[in-house]
Amino acid sequence: MKRVVTFGEIMLRLAPNGYYRFFQNDQMQATFGGGEANVAVSLANYGFDSVYVTKLPKHAIGEAAVNSLRYFGVDTSKIVRGGDRVGIYYLEKGASQRGSVCIYDRAHSAIHNADIDDFDWDDIFEGADWFHFTGITPALGENVVEICKKACMAAKAKGVKISCDLNYRGKLWTRDEARKSMTELCQYVDVCISNEEDAKDVFGIEAEGTDIYGGKLNHEGYKSVAKQLSDKFGFEKVAITLRTSISANDNDWAGMLYDGDDYYFSKSYHLHIVDRVGGGDSFGAGLIYSLLSGKTTKEAIEFAVAASALKHTVEGDYNRVSVAEVEKLAGGDGSGRVQR
Repeated sequence: MKRVVTFGEIMLRLAPNGYYRFFQNDQMQATFGGGEANVAVSLANYGFDSVYVTKLPKHAIGEAAVNSLRYFGVDTSKIVRGGDRVGIYYLEKGASQRGSVCIYDRAHSAIHNADIDDFDWDDIFEGADWFHFTGITPALGENVVEICKKACMAAKAKGVKISCDLNYRGKLWTRDEARKSMTELCQYVDVCISNEEDAKDVFGIEAEGTDIYGGKLNHEGYKSVAKQLSDKFGFEKVAITLRTSISANDNDWAGMLYDGDDYYFSKSYHLHIVDRVGGGDSFGAGLIYSLLSGKTTKEAIEFAVAASALKHTVEGDYNRVSVAEVEKLAGGDGSGRVQR
């Protein structure tokens, strides 16, 4: 069984029911999620030995976060306990021409205040095949940048493959801060995951002739972005998600995977969105699963995009789907007919 380690922050998600605006009534749904935690859940659902690493308080909210992962079979034994609070994010789901809104309340969370010596990476990576993190994690602070660097160095020393989703978050750090830290961390990365905007925001690499808001995506531009990223850092593979936002509810969704020689574009899906949070994470998990399972480059991008398309139909951060469901959609059955 393949063993994948992910590292990041899991947060409490508070969201109004349905499409209500913040405090339109006095109820909020409480769930958990976070980039690398979402990846860990997907990989556990796909049958991998999925290990999630973070730091969480010992109190009841921290324990609830841990239990949300255990429910899916994620290995939580490497989670460090300590600190005072779990980060929170508030989500107001958009509809039609009103976009979704995300408000963070994560300062001084346990992982935000973590120490570089909190994590024994040599032990954590024992028997591991893959390590995944996102650009959200080092954005939490200089201390977490150093923790990520130490993790990457330990993974490399053990021959563990490393993937990173650039995931630029302008509410957490500036473009200059992101460029400095991610330039250093990406030296260790084997597989880079990006979207239409991240490569531009972090590294100033832009797809020419593309208007993501006007529905115009230029495939040649994305080929150029992938090659520039690969040439800059020596990535083995670069995956780019291609989202055309028609409205908050309706998107077109596809992806591209560059393996250093050829460019593979997936089929495109028209999505009517239930919940788009975690869509990129489900793509990353699908890609990791495919590459570790020996799928071809073409099969890998089709599986990753199909997995993410299904996530857009699922409430919450976690993608609650199986390999069989993803392969069915990737194989062409997207009718949505009742299964009897």
